[in-house]
Amino acid sequence: MKYSIYIFIIFTVVISSCKKYLEQVPDNRTQLDSPEKVAQLLGTAYPQASYITFAEAISDNVEDKGAGVVLNINLDPFNFQDVRDQNQDSPEFYWNGCYTAIAASNQALATCMAAPDSQNYRTQKGEALVTRAFSHFMLVNFFSKFYDPATAGTDPGIPYVTEPEKVVFKNYDRKTVQYVYDMVEKDLTAGLPLLKDQAYTVPRYHFNLAAAHAFATRYYLFKKNYDKVIEHATAAFPNNNFADNMRPWNTTYQTLSFFTLLATYTKATEVANLLLTEMPSNYARNYATFRYGLSYGKQRDILGTNVTGGKWAYSVFYYGSQDYFVPKFNEYFVTTSINANTGIPYIMQPELTTEEVLLSRAEAYIYKNNTAAAIADLNTFISKRIINYSPSQHNITAAKLANFYGTSDLQTGLLLATLDFRRAEYVMEGLRWFDLQRYKIPVTHSFFDGSTKTLSATDPYRVFQIPESAKLSGIALNPR
Repeated sequence: MKYSIYIFIIFTVVISSCKKYLEQVPDNRTQLDSPEKVAQLLGTAYPQASYITFAEAISDNVEDKGAGVVLNINLDPFNFQDVRDQNQDSPEFYWNGCYTAIAASNQALATCMAAPDSQNYRTQKGEALVTRAFSHFMLVNFFSKFYDPATAGTDPGIPYVTEPEKVVFKNYDRKTVQYVYDMVEKDLTAGLPLLKDQAYTVPRYHFNLAAAHAFATRYYLFKKNYDKVIEHATAAFPNNNFADNMRPWNTTYQTLSFFTLLATYTKATEVANLLLTEMPSNYARNYATFRYGLSYGKQRDILGTNVTGGKWAYSVFYYGSQDYFVPKFNEYFVTTSINANTGIPYIMQPELTTEEVLLSRAEAYIYKNNTAAAIADLNTFISKRIINYSPSQHNITAAKLANFYGTSDLQTGLLLATLDFRRAEYVMEGLRWFDLQRYKIPVTHSFFDGSTKTLSATDPYRVFQIPESAKLSGIALNPR
């Protein structure tokens, strides 16, 4: 009996001690009790996953080179099939990366709203809203039919998550593309006025004001609200100093060595990079040698002759007879420990840039029939892109457009030039896919044996498949 009492006393002391220990916060970072800690959390509210590999492989920027690196993340999109892999650079990895970022946005937002001194969290609230909008916007444009005002009200969207998850499996409703776009606009317009550049130590890694307006510019371009495109593009550069904030391809970049150019393109000090995100990715080590990639013929098609009559200043390198690439991405290898030989490769990815804002505004001017303003923007663009640029020799004119594109319609000629410029600027960055989606352009891929395969404008495989695991949350997969 006495022995049992001793055991009971020891047991009680131990349990009491354990309880007191477990009641202690193990790490002060788990308590989001200050604007500074919420700001740290928001550093993870950007998709730490890349879409470039699968977006580029499904586009018309690539063809079968006959040999090279063959991975499902490159092979399957080229064949217009669902990607079988779940690893980094796959659609499933991107889906998970976006929703992980959204979870951070929602946790930060919940903290901002619940704080007794919520006014002190104003900037963090703004960043949480805009990051939440951005991740959902990117998801809906890959995993749902592309926005069409005639069908957006019935086309299935993606779950728009607005609160922190507190259960392992929660059912979600996809609702519609229109609903997602409306929610993106609601968050974006509420969050943007709250942002302050002074809140960030390195603004290029956060939604600074220029980046937020750049995001709004892309959003309204996809929605075809051209007045808003012009408004936000102009707000991103209120002094209209686009040329000073573009990549100097025809000047400084011409003097850089291969490795210096690689390092420079995705630096935070490169003023053209309005928003950068770090992410685990093998893209930097594979994008030049993928079997389904930029060949000699494709690079001539994209970066050869153009309406200016001049030569593009983009630096094109090659490893072999068919492995052509523009040096843009540098790999950062992070070892698992100090003495380890294994680790994870990372890249810095430009999410939003000056050039996209400028070309989007030019496109909006075209649709507003302000052709003079559109031509001015396009000429600003080529002033930094054509070797030995001369306004009198290279500037775009109605006559040049008519001769090069074989059309007497000025607006059509300007639109074709804008799309060509966007394609050249963002080759090997995945953004061409959005233009193909916006204009419902069929894609034909050429195989090394001479055969071809076409992805029509209405093919269901233009919508990337939602991960199979999402069915656990009641999310219906895309039709096949």
